[in-house]
Amino acid sequence: MDYTTTQGGFRQRKLQPNMRLRNSSVDGPDGSQLFEDTSGSKPQAVYGNEQTAPPAAGFPGQSILSDPMSNLAMAYGSSLASHGKEMVDKNLDRFIPISKLKYYFAVDTMYVGRKLGLLIFPYMHENWEVSYQQDTPVAPRYDVNAPDLYIPSMGFITYVLVAGLALGTQNRFSPELLGVQASSALVWLVMEVLAVLLSLYLVTVNTDLTTIDLLAFSGYKYVGMIVGVVAGLLFGRPAYYLALLWCCAAIFVFMIRTLRLKLLSEAAAEGRLVRGARNQLRMYLTMSIAAAQPIFMYWLTYHLIR
Repeated sequence: MDYTTTQGGFRQRKLQPNMRLRNSSVDGPDGSQLFEDTSGSKPQAVYGNEQTAPPAAGFPGQSILSDPMSNLAMAYGSSLASHGKEMVDKNLDRFIPISKLKYYFAVDTMYVGRKLGLLIFPYMHENWEVSYQQDTPVAPRYDVNAPDLYIPSMGFITYVLVAGLALGTQNRFSPELLGVQASSALVWLVMEVLAVLLSLYLVTVNTDLTTIDLLAFSGYKYVGMIVGVVAGLLFGRPAYYLALLWCCAAIFVFMIRTLRLKLLSEAAAEGRLVRGARNQLRMYLTMSIAAAQPIFMYWLTYHLIR
């Protein structure tokens, strides 16, 4: 290693050509700098679309600011959801009383068996009044006279299936024809209920019959229709007419004895002579509703038996 002597008598190490100072910049072959020395320059501002680095997470003020905002948003969202649910339930219950529908499906196996027997053979039944408990009718499973929607709904579905079976045995089955059969039965049912409601309005009858009650009473005829079609499929056309005639007479008696307690006056319900023009109209209306059931039963089933 070479040393040089300075004027003060001290020796100084002589740098080799291939060694460079620590802070010296790297020069290119032509003497120009390859990298710009920015160690002593001030930081430049960032403009344009360049994104700055995200702030460091976890500083103490973040939890203080975020928690109240999130709690407020959650509280507002829950209150808005509950308010919307309340409005939907209120408007839906105005047209479809869902709370009341539970009453019409409160049935059990014993009730269904007794009700089907009453629809097929109503002649020996004596007490037709609906039982009440604190001004509220008891559930159908406790009273065979109470209307229900389970038997009409299951009867409608079974009628559609039996109609498809009857069409299949005659090589006339098609999904379109089965759809027409189901839709026509449903349309006739709705038209019947609307006609009864209009008649009650015109006659000005004060009754506790609701639209669901009328739908239930009108849907009981599907039981007799099923019995007639099944008898025709098993034993031929004469059995169809005999079974349908029996079921038509049974549903006529059932409707008369059930609706007279709802539409006629108390005197008529007790068996006394009906007097007055209004009571006469109620009696005619009751008989008309009962007589319409056999007509619909024949109209919706006669073409299924060949």
